Amino acid sequence: MDPYLIEAIINGILLGGVLALLALGLNLIFGVIDVVWIAYADIVMCGMYVIYFLYVEYGVSLPLACLIAIASIAALGVVVHLLIIAPVLNSAPINQLLATGGLLFFLQSFATLLFGTDFRNIGVRLPILEIATLYISFARLIAFGVGLVGAVLLYLFLKRTYIGTAIRAIAQDRDIVGLMGVDQRRIYLVTSAIGGALAGLAACLLSLQYDVHPHIGNTFGPVIFMICVLGGLGNMIGGFIASFIIS
Repeated sequence: MDPYLIEAIINGILLGGVLALLALGLNLIFGVIDVVWIAYADIVMCGMYVIYFLYVEYGVSLPLACLIAIASIAALGVVVHLLIIAPVLNSAPINQLLATGGLLFFLQSFATLLFGTDFRNIGVRLPILEIATLYISFARLIAFGVGLVGAVLLYLFLKRTYIGTAIRAIAQDRDIVGLMGVDQRRIYLVTSAIGGALAGLAACLLSLQYDVHPHIGNTFGPVIFMICVLGGLGNMIGGFIASFIIS
């Protein structure tokens, strides 16, 4: 087999680890809240800008900048739910799509107004691994490993904790769960925070590989939705598998 084809397949699979994180976050939000966040990839863009400015402009160490970015985007997820999703939660699906679609254009336009259209890079250069005649991106290898760890931790959280059990239960039947005393509003906020945290983690991994600019969400947004549709909206296992098929 052509070594260039093998190299492309390996690097594509490694990229699938990051795409799996994004698909898990989007499917989790849809499965619990029953709303598709059209602007999910642009929330990742916000995380990448946080990392860039903390690390490059203010000299914060990269691990700390990543932790702050994850916490910031988790908080942004909660804010998005409170200000945008909650008011249209019980309205027609088209209103929900229009609300999150409006957020997409707002984030892109606001980022363009603040930062311009320049491509910005954090300047971290990781080595390229050479195995025989194959060249494998070390940044993608790290992203793949961290993506898998994040997926496993999310699985354990959903399976082994009370809140995780409540999240799975409300995804199956939100009306019955409400009758059993589960605070749906609290679960929605926790779910939005987790979805935001996964977007923040993906932003950390993508910052090692790509420049950030206001429209980078357009690069990954359509791919994430194709993954979610292929795996089944709300089906996290299906989305995880579909990530590696699409990549």
